[in-house]
This record gives sequence, structure tokens and C-alpha cells, in this order.
Amino acid sequence: MTHFTDSHCHLDRLDLSRSDNDFSRFYQDELAPALEQMLCVSIDLESYPAMMEMVQGFDNIHTSVGVHPNDRDRHEPTVKELVDFYQQYSSNVAIGETGLDYFRSSGDMQWQQQRFRNHIRAARELNRPLIIHTRDAREDTIRILQEENAADVGGVLHCFTESWEMAQQGMEMGFYVSFSGIVTFNNAADLRDVALKMPLERILIETDSPYLAPVPHRGKPNYPYYVEQVAQKMADLREMTIDEIASLTTQNYNQLFLN
Repeated sequence: MTHFTDSHCHLDRLDLSRSDNDFSRFYQDELAPALEQMLCVSIDLESYPAMMEMVQGFDNIHTSVGVHPNDRDRHEPTVKELVDFYQQYSSNVAIGETGLDYFRSSGDMQWQQQRFRNHIRAARELNRPLIIHTRDAREDTIRILQEENAADVGGVLHCFTESWEMAQQGMEMGFYVSFSGIVTFNNAADLRDVALKMPLERILIETDSPYLAPVPHRGKPNYPYYVEQVAQKMADLREMTIDEIASLTTQNYNQLFLN
């Protein structure tokens, strides 16, 4: 049986009602049979302790620490806080998600940019990769990554929906590019063109669950095992087998996060 790696999910935000809200049961029944490993990504520090408590003890669940760029009313993390939170748990492998999002936020974006810089500085202090969220902010995202020497640690441009030019700029700084269920959407032809051009050694796949479920589940809650649909679309685009996509994206994940 093919086993996949979901490089970006939010396990603490999944609907577990069909498992009586018991994560251990959900893991054994639904995650373990389908997934080799997964990265549970932090989006705020308020829910971080509960997230970490939930996933402790599962060796193939890795974690990150970070504050999503859109959460303006959250506690603003210092570099030291991010470093300290990271060092509390051996399951942590990355800093993020972080980045810039000008689609949902507007006005003076200095607060978002400074938060982004703090995450990059924490990642460099820890020598760990970054998980980058970017939307409608291509130029500033690349500029700040360059100014803060993010190439020293690299990372991933997650849930990528941007241009081939931006993918190339990211790869020049040592970043991988991760494709989500969006690549299966009918209106994502431009993104599929990017996926087709990508060097195989820089591709990751993800669900971003519980958001952005792939076709044929679009519009419904997303789950990490739906990464299979993302892998199948990538396999079709690249004229490869799904086993080959599963294997190479797992190798890429290991190279980025577990080295």
C-alpha cells in the first residue's frame, strides 16, 4: 500500500466527531493506515500548547511553531519567544507558518512584515527551515526573505498559488514548493503549469487540512489522507506513477525537515 507524507496540515482543527473527538482513535483508524508522516503546523501561540499536547507520542507527526500572518489580534511573538517555544518539544522541525498575506489584510502592513522578520530571525537562530504563507505579496515576500538572509535556512513556500517566477526566486534561496488540493481545481491551469516545470527534487505535497479539500471533495472538510488526490494529480501531470510521487515527495520532506 502506498504511504504518503502530508507536509502541511492542522490536525488540531480537524472535525473528529466521527471518532468521538478522540484524536488517538482517529489517528489509529484513519491516519496511520494512509500516511507515512505529517507536519502539524502552528498558526497561533494561544492554541499551540493544546496542539502540542494532542500530538505528543506519535513519532511520525512533526510540528512547527509560528503565528499566521493574518492573525492581527494575536499575541505578537518575539524572536526569543519563538525560539523558546520551539525548543520545548523534540517534535518541532520548522518555524511557521509565517509570511505575508495582503489578500485578507490591508493598510499599513508594517506589523505583518515585522512579524515575518521575527520568524525568519528565529529560524536562523535555530538553523531550522521556514514554512512560508504568501498571498498577493510576491515582491515583499521575496524582498524580506532576501533582506533577512532566509537562504541560510531555506524552507517551503506552502500551498503555492503564485507564479513560476516566484517559484524560481524561492528555489534560488533553497526553498521547496508545496502543492495542495488547489492543483486539482478546474480553474488552476496556471498552477498546474508551474507544477509541470518544477524540478522533482524540490516538490512537496500537502493538504492544508481542514481547508482546501481537493477534487472530488472540494467544498467539504479536508483531511490529511486526501493528500492522495494531490499526489495523483501531480503524477498525472508529470506522467509518473502515484507511488513515484509519494516516494519522491517523502524523500524531499525528509531532506528538508528531518536532516
